[in-house]
Amino acid sequence: MGKDRSGAQRSSFLLSLWRWFDAEASADQIDFADAKKVDWFRILPFVIMHLMCLGVIWVGWSWFAVLTTAALYFVRMFAITGFYHRYFSHNTFKTNRFWQFCFAVLGNSSVQRGPLWWAAHHRHHHRFADTEKDIHSPSRHGFLWSHIGWLTSSANFPTKMQYVKDWARFPELRWINRFDTVIPILLAVALFVSGSFLEIYAPQLGTNGPQLLIWGFFISSVVLFHGTVTINSLDHMFGSRRYNTPDTSRNNAFLALITLGEGWHNNHHHYAISARQGFYWWEIDITYYLLKVFSWLGIVWDLRGLPQGLRDPNGVVADAR
Repeated sequence: MGKDRSGAQRSSFLLSLWRWFDAEASADQIDFADAKKVDWFRILPFVIMHLMCLGVIWVGWSWFAVLTTAALYFVRMFAITGFYHRYFSHNTFKTNRFWQFCFAVLGNSSVQRGPLWWAAHHRHHHRFADTEKDIHSPSRHGFLWSHIGWLTSSANFPTKMQYVKDWARFPELRWINRFDTVIPILLAVALFVSGSFLEIYAPQLGTNGPQLLIWGFFISSVVLFHGTVTINSLDHMFGSRRYNTPDTSRNNAFLALITLGEGWHNNHHHYAISARQGFYWWEIDITYYLLKVFSWLGIVWDLRGLPQGLRDPNGVVADAR
């Protein structure tokens, strides 16, 4: 009896370990009974990613490392907001398979899981926004759970494939989604190697492998993560409500700045199929501006705009272009 229990525990441990690399490993065996049970072993890499930011104490800083961090934050935030959200989740524009794959890779490098998992959870959110079935509603589950807690539950690890059948037909997207740690690991290795190379061949930059790894990967990814999930938490708590949507979404200019336009969340919940979330000229939406530039270059096309004559409660017409 003891040997059977020991063998079962060993198998469970190995399965949990393998799920660090294969997100779909034995997904049918996951216990969905307690949606708020934290799987500490499964989220250990996520915890370590946060703790590694303390490495800055030993590696120091350089302007090159800080600028690399900012650049990777900006580029990957655009991949999340422009493609994970507005493209994969809402189909607000079109692109070809090559660029679809490229931005899926870039989005996955953000350490925010695969594109199918991300889009499926977001579509679920819109379907059940701020009801008991909304797994990251601050009004239902509190700030901490809506911001980060929901990601620690094993019940939320699998991809809700019923929501993303349109994207599941692409084998390259399914591969990225299944092995969602491969690309982030490759980015981390590339940063370490690049820093080591620059230490030898461009010492005037004052950087090295460990420094570029800590700043460019760990710090950038952690700040990027928390910036992204403020839309789940803070943007359902603080800000203005232009439209009387059946949820608690709000418009928040500060969150719009740090997320390249996602902070106009009440606008988004009012009309989710638009590529534009800043409905008025004064609502800065950097992601939309970049998508417009990409449309001029032929990388994306058929950007969905706002319906003609869309007005706020005061009768002010939104910018439909």
